[in-house]
Amino acid sequence: MDTIPPLIDQYSHGAVHGELGLGSFEAQLAAASGAHGPAPAGTSHFDSWTGLALRRWCPPLLGLEPHCTPARDMARRREIGAYEAGRRLLRGAGIGTFLVATGARSELTSAAELADAAGGRAHEVVRLEALAEQVADTSGSVDAFIGYTAEAVYAAAQHATAFASGAAHCDGRAPEAGEVRRAADRWLRGRRPGDRLTGPALVRHLLWSAVATGRPVQLHGPDPGALEGFLRATTGLGADLVLLPAALHHRRAAQLAAVHAHVYADAGPCPEETLRLAPFGKLLFSSGAHGLPELYVTGARLFVRAMERLTREWVQEGMCPESEARRIVALVGSGTARRVYRLPAGAPAD
Repeated sequence: MDTIPPLIDQYSHGAVHGELGLGSFEAQLAAASGAHGPAPAGTSHFDSWTGLALRRWCPPLLGLEPHCTPARDMARRREIGAYEAGRRLLRGAGIGTFLVATGARSELTSAAELADAAGGRAHEVVRLEALAEQVADTSGSVDAFIGYTAEAVYAAAQHATAFASGAAHCDGRAPEAGEVRRAADRWLRGRRPGDRLTGPALVRHLLWSAVATGRPVQLHGPDPGALEGFLRATTGLGADLVLLPAALHHRRAAQLAAVHAHVYADAGPCPEETLRLAPFGKLLFSSGAHGLPELYVTGARLFVRAMERLTREWVQEGMCPESEARRIVALVGSGTARRVYRLPAGAPAD
């Protein structure tokens, strides 16, 4: 398979501004690899699957040989400058459209800055919890908080491509007004500006408010099985839900996407598993990149190669012709995201 259309990355956070030393670069890489603490003695955080992928595909985009030493890569980054390095990496990732999580305080690039550096398009995905936290910082009472939160969700729906929530659990009913008021009162009473949102009732209230806008909602709860009641209850309400679970739960997410007409799922790091559990038009690509522009490159390259290996196997076994294999890769890589998030072809960057 020679080429596929530019990918649509349905979930990322933006890239860092400015120069990074080797230590801070490794810290970012460690977080992406799910590592905590220092690397074992005699090793580094480049000694990981993500580190290998980074060393394979990123140095050539900066004019270096694959698998050059991290020190050489860092020197090249300093030589051409942080912005130019980020620009080359992002433009070489193969991603044409980025859906960027916004709302939380961040030192990372905005959606517009990312689009400019990548020469692509970017759209905002508003995190519901962060939106409520910002409202709480300026609300003097429970009534003000509830009213302003409703206004903020409505206002965000006018420009955001989607909402997102990290809800770990949500059952099949919206909380009643009294339950929301009591939860808001408990949270606000002991809260200081900047404190994170707590309280399952408030998270459920935000989720149901977002669904009422008709915008797609990304669900980043660790185990999608804990959201099954919510998935059933929102059938027919007009909002698509997209499951982006923690590692090891992508198979369950794909199964739920297959069962519920309005539910979609991230293809995950092993599309050879999820594509056997859900219709191809129910799965979408994401890099999940945070901080390092290199992570957009590795996320995209690993996804494309996994998809190509899988569909090449299908072609060789006679499961489908090569033209159909290309169509499947394009569907998961961009086509389904374009439909779910209502992204018209040729739309300008937000």
